[in-house]
Amino acid sequence: MYLECGVRRVFACALDWPGWCRSGKTEELALDALAAYGARYAAVTAEAGLDLTISPDSRFTVRERLAGNATTDFGAPAVAAAADQEPVTRTEGVRLASCLRAAWSILDHAVSAVPAELRKGPRGGGRDRDAIADHVVAAEFAYARKLALRGFRQPSARDAGAVTEMRDRICGQISLPWQAPTLRDRNWPPRYAARRIAWHALDHAWEIEDRSVLGSSAGQ
Repeated sequence: MYLECGVRRVFACALDWPGWCRSGKTEELALDALAAYGARYAAVTAEAGLDLTISPDSRFTVRERLAGNATTDFGAPAVAAAADQEPVTRTEGVRLASCLRAAWSILDHAVSAVPAELRKGPRGGGRDRDAIADHVVAAEFAYARKLALRGFRQPSARDAGAVTEMRDRICGQISLPWQAPTLRDRNWPPRYAARRIAWHALDHAWEIEDRSVLGSSAGQ
């Protein structure tokens, strides 16, 4: 577990479980949020066929504290941990990619299971379902470039085949054995990439579930 500490927001993130990241105004609140979402994250490991026992009273060991930045305070984890520079074997890369694929599966199910119009926030804000799907795919196209993936156009969220092809390329890159790069390499380490991309997919999947006009109470 590590904490990414901004001025107004703190993210608590599980180093080895891509997408299990939650935030709060303080370190304590971020860790509480992480524990509260354990049951929802268990659906990711189940989908990936991985074994992770999560209980509401789980204890976390904070391995590292990172200085956040403006993106942290805006609402997204943005800093790679020191542990992300450790070598990644093919076996570990495949495991990371399986968690990422599971996060996408949960997002795709959320998109397909709810009406197009979502409940608005208390001030009338928030994207509807299709706008969220568009946003996620556009972000993933940008993330692919952080993995040195080029040579293809940004797919439409409504083109399932093209989205799958892009995601397959992302997972293929994350699955490769990896050694710490040179200082000139600005690409994302695979552990950080899997965590950041899975967090984004799950954050919006859970948003869709919670804002569904059908009134899902998951996580509320």
